[in-house]
Amino acid sequence: MKIGNYQIDKESKVFIIAELSANHNGSIETAKETIRAAKRAGADCIKLQTYTAKTITIDCDKEDFLIKGTIWEGKNLYKLYQEAYTPWEWHEELFNVAAEEGLLCFSSPFDKTAVDFLEKLRVPAYKIASFEITDIPLIEYVASKGKPIILSTGIAEQEDIELALQACKKMGNDNIALLKCTSSYPAPIDEANMCMVKDLAERYNVISGLSDHTMGATVPIVATCFGAKIIEKHFILDRSVGGPDASFSMNEEEFTAMVKAVREAESAIGKVDYSLTEKQAKGKDFSRSLYVVKDVVAGDLITEENVKSIRPGFGLHPKYLNDLLGMKFKKDVERGSRFTKDII
Repeated sequence: MKIGNYQIDKESKVFIIAELSANHNGSIETAKETIRAAKRAGADCIKLQTYTAKTITIDCDKEDFLIKGTIWEGKNLYKLYQEAYTPWEWHEELFNVAAEEGLLCFSSPFDKTAVDFLEKLRVPAYKIASFEITDIPLIEYVASKGKPIILSTGIAEQEDIELALQACKKMGNDNIALLKCTSSYPAPIDEANMCMVKDLAERYNVISGLSDHTMGATVPIVATCFGAKIIEKHFILDRSVGGPDASFSMNEEEFTAMVKAVREAESAIGKVDYSLTEKQAKGKDFSRSLYVVKDVVAGDLITEENVKSIRPGFGLHPKYLNDLLGMKFKKDVERGSRFTKDII
């Protein structure tokens, strides 16, 4: 998968997305400063969400439209999205700020009009949010644009994932990534199931990654170790200003620390290689080898009392010890001498 100048594959670094979402709190200046802060924190990309309350739901107070069991308890859907949405008239300016900062910028569309709008902004990719993975007509329309598609799987059963993948492929688009996600805000760490990152990649032959709502950097680090190539985390300037997503978003200091930890995890993973580095080879000096540990004279038998496997590693390999026992020294040897073949 290639998004802008970023090649994303098994050998690439993790592509790190800072999710702006509702963390502008209704201020375009806050939104712009958040983009700049995301760049300072080490993000590769800033992601928006493109909807209005009217394109995502209807204004209705019937029981079905009231939110229960989340941090938005009691609000109706329309009022929540009215508070959280990013005005469409901001988008072009925010895209420009991202470009000035050297960040990629794309968005999650929530209906066809949002896709048409984003096409005019020449977005390099699309993200399908977890709750939209069942909207097959929307996924088909997005896929028809021929751009990389990142799908979050937060509420998806296996059938939902397979239907979404089929929708993309039906439109001739195989440029797909799947993100493991837990759609809980904030998400409990014991429900992260990061082994799914590896399974998604192997089962569906796609790039896999993480859309994370847990607190802290532990889950992104574990995801990296399981092969995640995309990590998305909500980003905010200051949680104290509040907002719908503030409680599960990282500030600049926390995001910076997460990026550092992810990059260190990448370095630590390394590659399968049984050869030794120069430093590791030098370490063999401190390994075990055979040494003469008592003064001996020519004709003495080699025994476990006068030859031992000890540190350092400059003598004969310890694997020969049992074969040498009972042989004779052919010359006098001082205690502390390396055992070599020319003394038998």
